[in-house]
Amino acid sequence: MQSPTRFNRREAFSLIAVSAAGGVLMSQSAFAQEAGAADTTSLISGADVCVITPETTAGPFYFDPGLERADITEGRPGVATRVRLQVVDAACQAVAGARIDIWHCDASGLYSGYPGHPGGLSTVGETFMRGTQFADANGVVEFATVYPGWYPGRTAHIHFIVFLAEATILTGQIFFPDDVSTSIYQSQAPYNERGAERDTLNADDGIARRAGSASLAAVETASGGYLATMIIGMNAAG
Repeated sequence: MQSPTRFNRREAFSLIAVSAAGGVLMSQSAFAQEAGAADTTSLISGADVCVITPETTAGPFYFDPGLERADITEGRPGVATRVRLQVVDAACQAVAGARIDIWHCDASGLYSGYPGHPGGLSTVGETFMRGTQFADANGVVEFATVYPGWYPGRTAHIHFIVFLAEATILTGQIFFPDDVSTSIYQSQAPYNERGAERDTLNADDGIARRAGSASLAAVETASGGYLATMIIGMNAAG
């Protein structure tokens, strides 16, 4: 059986300048040693670790629809993608029970719940590509969605907020290897039916550059689509 294709996040972000605020991307074993953790078996596989994931802007499209759910697609078309996130603290320990909200645009570049999209489109009243989950004992959540589309001025990304004890702890964005995005956008419907090509790669996106490699997901082919994994390192002390 052919092993899944894996895209190395370090290689994919090699051309992006990592700011000091982005922390240092480490292997799991190196991070565990730095943090003084003796056991890394509970860390999800495939993803490297940053000591503290850099905070980025939430953007203009966040709202909480109050939907605790794993499948956030609401039937919107696109390439099936599972997003697996694990929240760990600065000691490399899982943060059980953390609330994680994610949201992103659909394959056409539209966010749910907002008016004024190109062409006068409105998605007011809709909640696709939005959802909340609470981390399990290993600090892990997994969402079923589609690969995010693009819109002018931004590279492919998914937004997230981690909440702990009713306080916002970390707002961030998840980015994807450009080669994966390019392949999907050029060859898969409905991405390749938009009549335009994306204008922004990771290296051209100011938010992605500031976030650095710590916010790039590890992506592999799996179950007829893709699996994107990322470990979110957070300062639980706020």
